[in-house]
Amino acid sequence: MRAVVVDDFTTPEALRVRETDAPSLAENEVRIEVRAAGCNFSDVLMLKGEYQVQPSFPFIPGGEVGGIIREIGSGVSQFEVGDRVLSRCALGGFAEQVASSESSTYRLPDAISFEAGAAIPTVYPTSYAALVWRAPIVAGETLLVHAAAGGVGLSAVQIGKALGARVIATAGGQEKLEIAKRAGADVLIDYREEDFVPRVLEETDGRGADVIYDSVGGDTTGRSLKCINWNGRLLVIGFASGTIPEIKMNRVLLKNISLVGLHWSAYPEKEPERIDECMEGLFEMAAAGRIEPLVSIRHPLEEAGDALAALASRKTVGKVVLVP
Repeated sequence: MRAVVVDDFTTPEALRVRETDAPSLAENEVRIEVRAAGCNFSDVLMLKGEYQVQPSFPFIPGGEVGGIIREIGSGVSQFEVGDRVLSRCALGGFAEQVASSESSTYRLPDAISFEAGAAIPTVYPTSYAALVWRAPIVAGETLLVHAAAGGVGLSAVQIGKALGARVIATAGGQEKLEIAKRAGADVLIDYREEDFVPRVLEETDGRGADVIYDSVGGDTTGRSLKCINWNGRLLVIGFASGTIPEIKMNRVLLKNISLVGLHWSAYPEKEPERIDECMEGLFEMAAAGRIEPLVSIRHPLEEAGDALAALASRKTVGKVVLVP
């Protein structure tokens, strides 16, 4: 089969496709013909050896796919050959086939395309767990979403609106802000043109945002603490800026702020029983039309490097997928 194979730490631009053996199938796994594979910032970090998970070489990146089951292991009971599915496969998604565990695979509703299915397993559970379980946000509260036009940011905007929040979105440029608006954002702030801190305070009558969804890190985190409400919750989602911030704890004390981390990739190990609950909640939102993944760019497998490079430079909006 054709796959993107990584033999050593590298950069996205150096990725190449080559022929390799199809993955072997364990008794609790299904073999999926990959119709679409989602790209994530974590893929870029993994290539560089900077991610929490560092697989042994060689490996095939790609942690989420949408496709069709072509073979099932002897211990699989929930699926049949021919089923449309999405799966959080952890590794191996940037290929024509992937073997994934039955427990991390879900039947894909007919109304959801393979590409949209490949856009769900990482960013939407991240935002669902953050806003439903970890913050949690209450209807009528104000949610500030940074990098609101990216894959994870758009999922936060949509889920925040579905939960009844008033959403303030920051993004770079009018094109990205328009995308956030279509996803449901109520207030738009172009961080390239204005400081988001005074604007957020203005839009909340001086109170600040109740929940701040921060996937950027760096200076954005410290400035966010200047426009967060009493009893506010700062959700630490990631560090797309490349800089892990240091927080002045006196600000946390003075406003009764909660700093809340969310590491969705750890749930299979730490709280596997909650994953089904999360996916069921997301499918209910999708069926009701309250969330809809935006797949903005589609690349063939051979352009995996271009896709990840654009993602790393924050030039993309919504979700980027590979189509083998």
